[in-house]
Amino acid sequence: MRAGPIWPVTLECGDLVLRPIRYRDRKEWTEVRSRNSEWLAPWEASNPDPAGGLPDYRQMVRSLKSQAAQATALPFVITERIPTAASPAIVGQLTVSSIVWGSAMMATLGYWVDRGRAGHGIAPTAVAMVTDHCFRTLGLHRMEINIRPENAPSLRVVQKLGFRDEGYRPRYLHINGEWADHRSFALTAEEVPDGLLRPWLASRPS
Repeated sequence: MRAGPIWPVTLECGDLVLRPIRYRDRKEWTEVRSRNSEWLAPWEASNPDPAGGLPDYRQMVRSLKSQAAQATALPFVITERIPTAASPAIVGQLTVSSIVWGSAMMATLGYWVDRGRAGHGIAPTAVAMVTDHCFRTLGLHRMEINIRPENAPSLRVVQKLGFRDEGYRPRYLHINGEWADHRSFALTAEEVPDGLLRPWLASRPS
């Protein structure tokens, strides 16, 4: 176990701000999710128990905060500074979960982005920011991202950042009502000695 707390933390890059999810984000978060319901539905986690369901917003935040306090998760909302808004607007969510310390020093990362902001480099920038933080500040060794083979936008994110394809995981997670195959991608700290964010930003058209 890492000595000392790992949360809360806020990460910034230009107009992009990754900050802790909050109870008072409920209205804005719900509006963004509702607007993107069809866009996100094919990739949504579901409960395999026919009698079960998913947590509501407050339950989700409570669980994420508890995991963060136990140093097993980093629950961010992705926000973007907009000239006409008084504060950065929520445009997505990114959670580092299943953090394992000790001899493993690894974690899993998942994210979603508002369809209206997709294609603007938000997801790869956010993933690069958080992966660099996990490797350089927290000292983690491995970051893993699992993606449905049909999820072309998410596949482009890991390809842009150079995550290594480690192959298929049959029926890995329960997604949108069924056990779904995933492709597993990963990076270790040694593979990106210069980090992810600086090379990614340098590769983008000016």
